[in-house]
Amino acid sequence: MKLRVGSRDSRLAVIQAELVMGAIRERHPELSLELVTMKTTGDRILDRMLDQIGGKGLFVRELDLALAEGRVDLTVHSCKDLPMEENPDLPLMAFSRREDPRDVLVLPAGVRELDFSRPIGCSSRRRTVQLQALWPQAQVAPVRGNVQTRLRKLDEGQFSALILAGAGLRRLGLTERISRYFTVEEMLPAAGQGILAVQTRRDFDSSILAGVADRDSRDCVLGERAFVRRLEGGCSAPVAAYGTLEGEILTLTGLYVDEAGDIRKGSIQGSRAEASALGVTLADRLKEGEQ
Repeated sequence: MKLRVGSRDSRLAVIQAELVMGAIRERHPELSLELVTMKTTGDRILDRMLDQIGGKGLFVRELDLALAEGRVDLTVHSCKDLPMEENPDLPLMAFSRREDPRDVLVLPAGVRELDFSRPIGCSSRRRTVQLQALWPQAQVAPVRGNVQTRLRKLDEGQFSALILAGAGLRRLGLTERISRYFTVEEMLPAAGQGILAVQTRRDFDSSILAGVADRDSRDCVLGERAFVRRLEGGCSAPVAAYGTLEGEILTLTGLYVDEAGDIRKGSIQGSRAEASALGVTLADRLKEGEQ
């Protein structure tokens, strides 16, 4: 049996797809796996912010079409980059064990101190509002492109620093570029950050993904995505959510920026079996002004 695995064609996306393929091969050595890469609309349009051109869905449109048409059998995504609304015909079937979810500060090569006289490259409103709360003196400017492109722009002097997901740098073998980890209290991660999501067609045999699927990641993601979805958050909205588990108890922390620009942040605890409901409840509380 042959499985075709769809992925964006960036170096990081390919590495992530290969991680999933390796986990499948370990459990199912009899399967033949083929990697199919493609460039998405979001990868091609680099001169505008995502919220100006259609949001996170632009990074999955071509992959979803290939999956629906049967040109690939499953697709691999960074969970944080997926739209919050799901197509029931193309479900998210498995979530990988979570890599370090924290955001990091990256300085130019050879530089040890942040220069606040130049802008920090950051295209996420979630990161921007938290960064400005942490460092009010910081200037922030948008930066697009894959990780290598952003690092090149940084080292050329276009920015004083970048804010990136630590998980991506770790998977690329670029941990030496990390100058500082932000704590989750300083900068709450995006929903699903550090987790890989495997998307399939509805009739796919999910047992094939047993070596990929992580129960803890699944339950955290269900709560995190429910929180963001309830607030209608996406790439253009300053919304964040992060779940942790202790046994059967899920602690979900969410961040929401209201129309006046005030940051609202709070947490909720409950059974992991009620992850989605906890996300909805926390979102409603924050929207109503409860902390």
